[in-house]
Amino acid sequence: MICSSSLHVSGSGTRNSPSPPSSEASDEPVRKIKASPQLNRWSRARTIRSGRKLDRSTSTESLLTKSGSLPVRSQPEIESLLLPMSPPNNKRDSRSSSSDDEKEGNGGGIPIFILSDGTGWTAEHAVNAALGQFDYCLIDGVCPVNTHLFSGIDDVDKLMEIIKQAAKERAMVVYTLAEPSMAQSAKQACQHWGVASNDILGPLTEAIAGHLGVSPSGLSRWAPERQKTPLSEEYFRRIEAVEFTIKQDDGALPRNLDMADIVLTGVSRTGKTPLSIYLAQKGYKVANVPIVMNVDLPKTLFEVNPEKVFALTINPVVLQSIRRARAKTLGLNGELKSNYCDMDYVKEELEYAGKIFAQNPVWPVIEVTAKAIEETAVIVLRLYHDRKNRCSMPRISKRY
Repeated sequence: MICSSSLHVSGSGTRNSPSPPSSEASDEPVRKIKASPQLNRWSRARTIRSGRKLDRSTSTESLLTKSGSLPVRSQPEIESLLLPMSPPNNKRDSRSSSSDDEKEGNGGGIPIFILSDGTGWTAEHAVNAALGQFDYCLIDGVCPVNTHLFSGIDDVDKLMEIIKQAAKERAMVVYTLAEPSMAQSAKQACQHWGVASNDILGPLTEAIAGHLGVSPSGLSRWAPERQKTPLSEEYFRRIEAVEFTIKQDDGALPRNLDMADIVLTGVSRTGKTPLSIYLAQKGYKVANVPIVMNVDLPKTLFEVNPEKVFALTINPVVLQSIRRARAKTLGLNGELKSNYCDMDYVKEELEYAGKIFAQNPVWPVIEVTAKAIEETAVIVLRLYHDRKNRCSMPRISKRY
């Protein structure tokens, strides 16, 4: 399965990366290519962060000598996979001839290939988190970044084909491959073809294995061998939580608020419903109660344990913008739209909610402006577990 997306990260100038490898087998001996002194700052920073030297080229012979043979491949088989494409060279004509293919595949952006033997969720989110460190320079959009997700990679031939394409497009390869032999194949191929790479899962798995004193299974999360495990209690708890949360959405069935683990309250369009669903998928029963002027709140909201009630607030300008978009989607017009989106009404409603929050000082008030649902959820869960467990140091605990 292949999926692509684009982001914009600033940067200027052209990348003087090694040119794409030739598709024809080369009879010339493998040459060690020195890194170009013209590498731009982004490339240098990426290389330094990954712990590699700027000279990343490795011959096939030295590569296999240092790394050893793969458990599932004999030495001639490994060489047959690596040799069809010679390592990149720095010839000007090679760079120019590959530029059209590179632009066609990446829309002119800097490509990042995300490889996984499962769904690719872990690697994709790790890459997105890392790219978030470049938000400060997203405004100008000088240098776009295209991410390409390749999921369900279950054999070395397919893996080699993708890494060959990464070499042609001068892409960085980020991978989560649970099987050690697959991860080793990816590492060797990337080193041989001069492809910048990062193994997200391997180092962490090895560290945990050392800490626990046991060996990892080497199976991806969705491998058939792991699907034979009976459904856990946690699975059914999450299903129950989602069903409960859906039934309690938007103030429905207020008599059940005492059954909820978490109760969210706030004015319309503060993100109560998406936050509730997100928390429910983690196994928490969540109810949300909207605050509307001239509408009485259910008595049960003030009767439940106040430590499980969380209030949401937002900047009035942002709230007005969200409500305008919502009103347009719903086709609202006339007085109803005016009341819902009018700035004076928005401010008055937020002030009304603020007075209710002040009357209930145990309720924590969370500012959700410019926060992703995941960020707000982290705050809610940290406070929830801190209050529930009375920890001296706030934490979100989970038992496996």
